[in-house]
Amino acid sequence: MATVPAGRINKLFGTEGSVMLSLYDAFPEDFDPEQTPLLVTIDALEVPLWCERFERRGVTGAVASFADLDTDRRAEELLGLEFRIAEPEVRGDDEFYLEDLIGFAVEAEEAGTDMRVRGTLSDYYDSDANPLFEIEIDGRRVLVPAVEEFIARIDFDNRTMHLVLPEGLLGLE
Repeated sequence: MATVPAGRINKLFGTEGSVMLSLYDAFPEDFDPEQTPLLVTIDALEVPLWCERFERRGVTGAVASFADLDTDRRAEELLGLEFRIAEPEVRGDDEFYLEDLIGFAVEAEEAGTDMRVRGTLSDYYDSDANPLFEIEIDGRRVLVPAVEEFIARIDFDNRTMHLVLPEGLLGLE
């Protein structure tokens, strides 16, 4: 997970462990404190700080309080630290996830044969070792390795995919 510098913890605010933050330009406008922690480095360890309270103060400031830091003394240890946030995933126009293909019509052929079948991509099973497409063909579900070598073309406009598979992989005669 890549992180980006997003701000600095400046000073105490109030008497119950709240702090003032300076936000950098990289800090997202749509920051969701329930989903994303602020990350600080303490004694060479990356420590997530989950916000119990987060209130923006203008464009470049915020007030925050963190879970388990309910006293000024504990919050003082954070003063001056820069915090980071996880860099949001950005997909280019030509990038997609294989699960985006669920529901696409599939035409599959077995290399070296005249066998062609039509079906629907009904599921995708993600695995580092063996990602699989589940294709429904005439009411029967067939698992096919989800590898680039088998995908001949994908038409996103028409929601279709053409596969060229090794002979016998579909198990159909």
